[in-house]
Amino acid sequence: MLRVDSIDQRIVSELVADARSSYAEIGKVVGLSAPAVKRRVDRLLDRGVLRGFTAVVDPEALGWGTEAFVEVRYRGNVSPGQIRASLEPLPEVVAAYTVSGAADAIVHLRAADIHHLEDALERLRGVDMIDRTVSTVVLSTLLERSPAPEPRT
Repeated sequence: MLRVDSIDQRIVSELVADARSSYAEIGKVVGLSAPAVKRRVDRLLDRGVLRGFTAVVDPEALGWGTEAFVEVRYRGNVSPGQIRASLEPLPEVVAAYTVSGAADAIVHLRAADIHHLEDALERLRGVDMIDRTVSTVVLSTLLERSPAPEPRT
């Protein structure tokens, strides 16, 4: 596990709140100079604590408002790399996870509408290694958040 000190945690908190904050603005909050904040952010990027900076987009605003989670069971013993390779060609797959339990993976699909979702599910089911799927269509999002940078006490 990567360890970060309390100042790094506060820097990450500031970036999570507003990734467009300047190093000087963050420095005022955490009590460091802008160059010192930049050095710490660079180190956090190098260590993989921060993976990058991005815009958070509302998928529905872009026409991808229908989503589902799909339990996927593969035939035989399939490695995580093989699972990933089988899912990468499908643009509707926005995330995939290996899991414990009956399923080998959980796949998060996004589509424009229910017909697009059905088409994506059919293409997913058509992957040679896949034995069975169980789909759950999302009706509404109740809670979605990034992990808190400061650990619970």
